[in-house]
Amino acid sequence: MGRRHVNDMNYETSIKSAEAEPLAPLEGDDEVARGNGRRNLIAGLLIAVVLGLAWWLMHRGAPADADKSAAQAQTVTVVAPGRTTVEGLINASGTIAARRDMPVGIAGEGGRVVSVAVDAGAWVRKGQVLAVVDRSVQSQQIAGQSANIAVQVANARLAQANLDRALKLVAKGFISKADIDRLTATRDAAVAQVSVARASLGQLQASTARLNVVAPESGLVLTRAVEPGQIVGPASGTLFRIAKDGELEMQARLAENDLARLSVGIAADVTPVGTARSFAGRVWQISPTIDTTTREGVARIALPYDVALRPGGFASAQIRSGTVTAPVLPESAILSDQRGPYVYVVGGNNKVERRAVTTGDVTPQGIVVRTGLSGNERVVLRAGGFLNPGDAVHPVLARAGGK
Repeated sequence: MGRRHVNDMNYETSIKSAEAEPLAPLEGDDEVARGNGRRNLIAGLLIAVVLGLAWWLMHRGAPADADKSAAQAQTVTVVAPGRTTVEGLINASGTIAARRDMPVGIAGEGGRVVSVAVDAGAWVRKGQVLAVVDRSVQSQQIAGQSANIAVQVANARLAQANLDRALKLVAKGFISKADIDRLTATRDAAVAQVSVARASLGQLQASTARLNVVAPESGLVLTRAVEPGQIVGPASGTLFRIAKDGELEMQARLAENDLARLSVGIAADVTPVGTARSFAGRVWQISPTIDTTTREGVARIALPYDVALRPGGFASAQIRSGTVTAPVLPESAILSDQRGPYVYVVGGNNKVERRAVTTGDVTPQGIVVRTGLSGNERVVLRAGGFLNPGDAVHPVLARAGGK
């Protein structure tokens, strides 16, 4: 009993002592705190390392991609055309024709053709007989009229003799003044009948002469459309066609904007189809009107006669239209679509840009670019059809000739 009481007292004393004294920290708690700090530090370092690595990868990858893009850029040949002074040429096509094409037909009443004196390709002089028409009827009429003239002349001579005798008798009183007047009138009428007969004869002779088909001017016979035995008349149309003096021309058809650049007297080279030979000529007339359907006009180029120039044949012409100073590009550099002609220009960043242009004459040096280029650009010379605006390229500069 006494021992139990003592123990209870000791237990209470221990509780009070514990409440009165502060608890000392445990050695294990310090270790936990230090561990947490190290983990936080390591986590922070790992985050910093990850962020730094990400930054490095980002900045390291951009040049690599750029190098990769540069490596994949298409290599293209470019040219800086500059500005060239070239002789303007207008290309045209058309037909060869006589400069003065003269249709010749029957001038008289016509008849049966007896003979034809010339053929196509012959040279004739003015007034030369080309074809003869039968004149047997007209010849008889002329003979009859000639005889009639002889009759009228005889009547006039008789009337004059009667008047002369009457004048000798009038002084003796055997013939009255009235008889003299009558005889004088008879004589005058007979003389007039002679003039009428002679005029009729001249008319018959002129009409008969018109039966012959004659050349109105000297020149080259182009066509013949009559044969011996053929019946011809005013409705027969053209029997012969003659090129006056053998002069020829090319009738070149041109668009109205090209026609506006021409003037009378400028030189041209004409090449007939089927031959490589060209003939020098000059524009002698420019059409004052434009065809409302085709929007074209005609430039007439005078040409000297040559056997190789056949009227009706086709020909091409190069007409000199003065000089022009502009960029000149090969045909391969100029592209075209529904929006019109264009070229690809390589900019300072080596990227392709589309540039609309207006083309002009086609010359031996190339195609003249009238608008759209200054001449200092780097123009893609070939393979433009495989490019798109904005494409990066690797330009290789070539000479202006594209070689």
